[in-house]
Amino acid sequence: MNPFFQFVKDLSDRLGSGFSSLNQNDPSKIAYMRNLEREMKYREVLDIPFDELNVVVFDLETTGFYPYKGDEILSIGAVKVQGTNILDEETFYSLVYSDTGPSQEVEELTGITQEMLKEADSLRDVLKGFYSFIRSDVLVAHHANHEKQFMNHATWLALRKKFQHRIVDTNFLTKIAHQELSSLDECCAHYDISIEQRHHALDDAKATAKLWVECIREIKSLNFMNLQDVYTYLATSSSR
Repeated sequence: MNPFFQFVKDLSDRLGSGFSSLNQNDPSKIAYMRNLEREMKYREVLDIPFDELNVVVFDLETTGFYPYKGDEILSIGAVKVQGTNILDEETFYSLVYSDTGPSQEVEELTGITQEMLKEADSLRDVLKGFYSFIRSDVLVAHHANHEKQFMNHATWLALRKKFQHRIVDTNFLTKIAHQELSSLDECCAHYDISIEQRHHALDDAKATAKLWVECIREIKSLNFMNLQDVYTYLATSSSR
């Protein structure tokens, strides 16, 4: 076991559940322990072999690109992947309630109408269902910064919780072997992956899951065995 992991595990066991034995008047100690817990989970994930790594590949449809300027999540779609096996029966999809609805341009792009959103569950309920679905699995998305921004904002807005899941960007993996590939359409075309309905959150998530699997198979042939190998390579490459 990683010595750091063992240290934090032992320390957490001694402290008990929920930091209850910490001095609640010492925020620096609480912050320190929470940071250690996050780092423990982070290091565990990086070392897991790709064949054993469980992930949830997800996609968001949104009204725009700027959650902190009023753009909203319209729908969430996700599918589970164990190693290189896509679990087609393990999926999540939900529209998100809105009393305003998308612009005409976004409606034409996604097929999501205001009437559909008025019948949907609230953001709070959708996120609670989504987090129940993903549990502690690593999240995967294509050009993941978009998803991360919206999840950060929405999780705090609806649940008053910080978004702490790791999101791995499939674009990082494609860059290892194919620097020229960028968009989801380009990547899927390269690997001969069809998308049943583009800009539908679940269909895009399923396509991204297939992309994840193809990328894993390809980079494993280049001796990348886990995420630690990927991040080490990317960090080294960017410093050249």
